[in-house]
Amino acid sequence: MTTTSSSSSTTTQESFMESVEEGLKLSKRLYYGKDRSIAPPKPPPPMSKSPSLYLPTAPMLYAVVSNPAVVDNPDIPSYQPYVYGRCDPPALIPLHMNHVSLEVDSYLDDTVFVSVSAEWRVHCVMGSKSVDCRLAVPMGEQGSLLGIEVDIPRKSYDTQLVADEDKRQEENALGVDDGIILRPDIFLLTIPQVDGGTNLSIKISWSQKLLYHDGEFSVCIPFSFPEYVTPPSKKIPKRERIQLNVHPASENEVVCKMVSHPLKEKKRQVDGLSFLYESDVLLWSRMDFSFSYSIPVSHISGSVLLQSPSMDDVDQREMFCMHILPGSHRNKKVFSREIVYVVDTSGSMLGKPLENTKRALSVALSDLNPRDSFNIIGFNREICHFASSMKAASSETIEEAMQWMDTNFVVGDGTNISLALNKAMEMLSDTHDSLPMIILITDGAVEDERRICNLVKGRLSDMKTISPRIHTFGIGLYCNHYFLRMLAMIGQGLYDAAYETDCIETRLQRLISRASSPLFANINIDALDKLSDVEIYPACIPDLSSESPLIISGRYRGDFPEVVKVTGIIADMTRHEVDLKVDMAKGIPLERILALQQIIILTSQAWFSESKQLESKVANMSLRNSIVSEYTSMALFMTETSKKEAESGAKQKKSPSKGGAENAEPKPKKVKVLKNIGIGFGNTKATAENTPPGFNEPKPPEAAEIIVKAASDCCTRMCSYCCCMCCIEVCSKVNNQCAIVLTQACTALACFGCLECCSAVCCSGNDG
Repeated sequence: MTTTSSSSSTTTQESFMESVEEGLKLSKRLYYGKDRSIAPPKPPPPMSKSPSLYLPTAPMLYAVVSNPAVVDNPDIPSYQPYVYGRCDPPALIPLHMNHVSLEVDSYLDDTVFVSVSAEWRVHCVMGSKSVDCRLAVPMGEQGSLLGIEVDIPRKSYDTQLVADEDKRQEENALGVDDGIILRPDIFLLTIPQVDGGTNLSIKISWSQKLLYHDGEFSVCIPFSFPEYVTPPSKKIPKRERIQLNVHPASENEVVCKMVSHPLKEKKRQVDGLSFLYESDVLLWSRMDFSFSYSIPVSHISGSVLLQSPSMDDVDQREMFCMHILPGSHRNKKVFSREIVYVVDTSGSMLGKPLENTKRALSVALSDLNPRDSFNIIGFNREICHFASSMKAASSETIEEAMQWMDTNFVVGDGTNISLALNKAMEMLSDTHDSLPMIILITDGAVEDERRICNLVKGRLSDMKTISPRIHTFGIGLYCNHYFLRMLAMIGQGLYDAAYETDCIETRLQRLISRASSPLFANINIDALDKLSDVEIYPACIPDLSSESPLIISGRYRGDFPEVVKVTGIIADMTRHEVDLKVDMAKGIPLERILALQQIIILTSQAWFSESKQLESKVANMSLRNSIVSEYTSMALFMTETSKKEAESGAKQKKSPSKGGAENAEPKPKKVKVLKNIGIGFGNTKATAENTPPGFNEPKPPEAAEIIVKAASDCCTRMCSYCCCMCCIEVCSKVNNQCAIVLTQACTALACFGCLECCSAVCCSGNDG
C-alpha cells in the first residue's frame, strides 16, 4: 500500500487551502438579491492566516471549479464579466448546507460509531453547467471511514470495499482516485459531474475511539462549520439535529460530565442512555460535538459480554469481549518503575520531530517518582546513552538528563533499532521489585524488522517473571506501524502514533502517561484454559493502566462460567484477584466493534508471519464488516435512477412483481477505486535517505514570490471591497465624461504596472 510522500503531503494541504481561498474569492461573483441574512465570506488578510486555515473542521462539500466563467447563482442569473483563463489547481467553492443531522452511538466505553446526514446545494454554478463535487470528511481519534452514500436526482453513489485483486484488475480501466490525501484523519472523495442548482443528500459513517483520562470517558467529533456554508436566504429553514446514545460495558451508574451542545435526556435505562438536541438555527454549529462521562467505581472492576455468531458468519465460534476498568486510582499505590527511553536521532528527525520529542520526554522525566529509575538511549547508526546503568530519578539527575538530551541528541545517518533495543534490555536485565519498561520512539522503517521481533520474543521468554514491557511510538508515515504494533504486542506494551508534527508532543505524552501508570500486571484469565479452540486478541495480555481501560476479545468453543476470575499482581507485588460478571450482549453490534480491534492485530500478525492465510482472513473480516484494511480497497459505485425508473419502482412496491428484465432493479456500476486508504507497511527507502517523516515544514518563499504575492494580495484586497453587481450598479450611473477619465486612468495604471513588472523581471540582470 503506497503512502503519500512528505513533500506531496504538505503541498497537498497547502494546495487544498489555497484552492478553498480561491473558491471563496470566486464566490464573491454570486448575487443573491435583496433577501440575504449573512454577509458574503471575507477571507482574512494573508498575515493573519493560521497554518490550518480552510482545512475542514466538519464534513464539507466543495464545487471543483476549473473554469471560473461557470460561477453564477443558478436561481438569480446575473451579468458576469467574462473571466479569462482557468484555475490551476481548480478552485474549491464551499457549498451551502441546507440541513444537518449527527447521530453518535457509544459502545462498551471504547468505540463510537458516527453518522452524519446532510444536504448541500450547488449554489454557485450556472444551471446549464456541471462540475465535480469534492467531499471532505475529518474524523476524530483513530477514525476509520465506514461508508458514504450520495443521492442526487437520477443518480445515487455509495462506497463499498473490494478485494485487492479486484482493484488490481480494474484500476487501469476505471481510474484510481485519492482517498486520504490531506492527512490520515481527513478523507476526500470526488463526486463526478453534478449540475448547478442540484441538491445532494449525503450520509457519512465512520468510527472512532473514546478517550479515557482521570476516570472520565470522552469523545470529540468534528462538527464545527464555517459561516460561509450557511445559506444566505432568510426564507430557507436551517434545521440542526444531534442524537447521542451511550451503551456502557457494565450496569454501573453512568454520570454525565460535559456536553458541548444543549442535549436533553430522552431515556435512561440499564442498557444505556439516550439524548437529543433539535433546533432551527441561524448559523450551523460553530464548535465540535464533545461529551464526557464517568463510571464512579473505586476499585478494579469489569464485565464479560458474550454473543453468538450470525448464520452467515464464516467463523461459527462464540464471541467474547472482556472489559476491565481501572477505577478511581487516587491515593492508590503504584508500581515503582525502571524506564529506558529509546529515541530515534536519525537525520529524518531533524527539526520539529526531535524537538517535540525532547519536550515530551522532559515532561515525562519530571513526572517520575524518587523511587523510580531511568535511562535514555539515542540511536541512529550508532547509539549513545545518558548513563552506563539505570539512574535514580532524583531532581538533580533529571535536570542532568534534560541537559544531556540538548547536547547529545544530534541527528546522524542510519536507524539501528536492533542495537538500541538490545542495549535497553541489557540495562533492565537485573531489575528487582519494580516494573521494567522500554519506550521506543522512531520515525523509520528498517530491513530487519521481523528479525528484531523474533530476537525480542526469544529474549523476553528467557527473562524472569516480570519481563520488560515494550511500548512503541511511531512518527509520520514512513515507519512501519504494524512492526511497532507487533513489537508492542510481543512486549505486552502499548502503541500509539503521530502523523502530524504538531501532534507529536501531546500524543507521546499521553502514551508515556498510560505506559507509566500500571495498576494490575501479569494478568491471567483462568476461564480461558477451560475452553476449547480459543483465539484471544491480543495474545499477550498487556497490563491494566490507570489511564486506560483494558479490552480483551476473542472466539471460543465451550461454555463460559457465570463469573470469570482474573488474577495478577498489584504494586506491592502481591497477588490480586478480580471477579467479572458474565452476561449476553443485547442490542450491541459486538462483532463489528471487535472487528475494529481484531483487524489491526491480525494485520500485524500477517505482516510478521508473512501468512497469506491471515491476509485472506483479514480481507474477509474487512469486507464483511465494511472496515478498511490493508488488504482491501474502497470503491465508488453509481446507480442510475431515471424518473421513469423511479415511478416504475414505486408501482412495483404497490403491486406484486411479475419478474423479467423490465422489473429488474438497476445494478450499481463501479465508477472508480480509491487509493491511499491504508497506512502501509513503512518505507525503508525514505528512511535510508533520511526523508522527513511524512510531513515537511513550509519553506520560506523566494524574494520574487514575495513581490508577486504582495502585488496579488493588494489587488485582492481592493477587489474584496466590492462585488460584481456593485460595480455594475455604480458604472450604470456614471456619465460619459467621467467614464472617459476613469478609462484613461485605468489604462495609465495598467501601463505603469507593466513597466514595473519589466523592470523587476526583465531588466534585473537575472537570466532566470
